Amino acid sequence: MASEPASVRDRVRELFALERDVLVLSVAMFAFSLGFQMTSRYLGEYMVALGASAFIVGLYGTFSNVISAVYPYPGGAISDRIGSRYALTVFGLLSAVGFAVWLVAPAFGALAIPLIFVGLVFAQAWKSFGLGATFAIVKQSVSSARLAEGFASTETFRRTAFLVGPLLAAGVFATLATTDTGSMTDPQVVEAFVAILAIAFVFAVLGTLAQHVLYDSAGDDFGKKFEGISQVADDLRNLPPELRPLLIGDTLVRFANGMVYVFFVIVVTRFLGVGLSVTLPVVGTVDLSPQAYFGVLLGIEMAVALLTMIPVAKLTRRVGLKPVVAVGFAVYAVFPALLIAAPPDAGVLAALFAFSGLRFAGLPAHKALIVGPAERGAGGRVTGSYYLVRNVVVIPSAALGGVLYGGLAVPGVGQVLAGSPPLAFGTATVVGLLGTGYFLVFGEEFAVAGS
Repeated sequence: MASEPASVRDRVRELFALERDVLVLSVAMFAFSLGFQMTSRYLGEYMVALGASAFIVGLYGTFSNVISAVYPYPGGAISDRIGSRYALTVFGLLSAVGFAVWLVAPAFGALAIPLIFVGLVFAQAWKSFGLGATFAIVKQSVSSARLAEGFASTETFRRTAFLVGPLLAAGVFATLATTDTGSMTDPQVVEAFVAILAIAFVFAVLGTLAQHVLYDSAGDDFGKKFEGISQVADDLRNLPPELRPLLIGDTLVRFANGMVYVFFVIVVTRFLGVGLSVTLPVVGTVDLSPQAYFGVLLGIEMAVALLTMIPVAKLTRRVGLKPVVAVGFAVYAVFPALLIAAPPDAGVLAALFAFSGLRFAGLPAHKALIVGPAERGAGGRVTGSYYLVRNVVVIPSAALGGVLYGGLAVPGVGQVLAGSPPLAFGTATVVGLLGTGYFLVFGEEFAVAGS
């Protein structure tokens, strides 16, 4: 009987591939993802409330794409060189600074929107600089045959934060909502978001401390010294051949998503303007503004992701990684067209965001396809190289989406392009389907060692 607790513990570790360092990484992922998900999905709404146009929101999305493109490679090289513990500690502190800049931005009046851009330079550090380090930790801690399950364990923690974060944000928005109109004024949106940013800052600090104190760096793999631009070129040329079809299909799908991602919140809160009014036993009538209901929708999306990620990751042992990744790509592709064509009905939107959650089911398999072929000590650089190529191509997607969404006016000339939300979201789905089709035709299965 004395051995039963250990047996249960072993089964849990077996199910989730929770090696010590993967567990510590997962906890840190929860903290940072909670803060980033509470904030990033609402940034478009925050900027509009501060006076930004659709085009400026699109430029913000493109600036985010620039950072996503530039950060992963040097972040991966730094991680391979100095070790994941110290790299992620620095990146965590930078992210905390970014949340603080966003928090104080409204106090600077006309400089508020520029400060949102400045804050992003710091806020995205752990997420993008730390990308290679997080991949490398999983690769060095989990056997090749269980890579998808190892990534599923970290993603489960991370996506749990994606569930909790928006629900916390929804609670803040609900508290400050104007119940007689069913919506919020722009000053109320700003006030609520500042409170949300304060919570995000606290979690970023706690996540940084946890990963620095608890992570055991003894097992870190160290790569070669960074040798400049020539090394970047060599790493790009030497990407494993299995990655090339995946990279092309993934890039098209992410370009499509990037065109409209920052506008999801605006479509729900302003284009469709869908809130929720329900009568609950004991509680009575609950009125949620569109801003608060968007947080609930994100929670529904993540609940589906959490329910499907681990089972689908285990399913890859039978069906392979490629079919699972392809299904995720397909959901990414069709969601924009479904959302923009939806009626302004709370139930329909709940069903659509539940469907959107299925795209995350393929994410652990996708990550396994990326890092699986990498040699030991090079996981960070291979991951960084992959994301460098993908994210550089995706850079203009949000700006293009902003133009298609809101049109383009040139000073002294006037309106030169009449955009519309259906135009932007419909174009995004076409591009996403092209990427999905390419991967289905040319994508290769990574034969996991030991499978």
